[in-house]
Amino acid sequence: MSMRVKELIEAWQRSAGETRTADTYEVRLPVHDAAKLAALREMFPGRTEEDLITDLISAALDELEAAFPYVQGARIVAEDEQGDPIYEDIGDTPRFNELTRKHLKRFQQG
Repeated sequence: MSMRVKELIEAWQRSAGETRTADTYEVRLPVHDAAKLAALREMFPGRTEEDLITDLISAALDELEAAFPYVQGARIVAEDEQGDPIYEDIGDTPRFNELTRKHLKRFQQG
């Protein structure tokens, strides 16, 4: 589920959900962030703090992935609509996607 923060707010308003892993993660928030989280919990009473944290992490990871810079490789992988070559990305994005698929498979297998 890929979304920006604005879309995240809309999702909270719709109370949408997604399959979760059995794994849990414990975090200690800076006081100012905890206050923001409490404010969001009050603004969206249908969402638990855990739901909010999960959705915020998801949105942040999507934005992080989008922020990885494109690094042009030497190999042509496609052509655009004008017939110009599109070169493979040899930056962090392909490695991040590969590792994500690896871990996704592990989580899906249980």
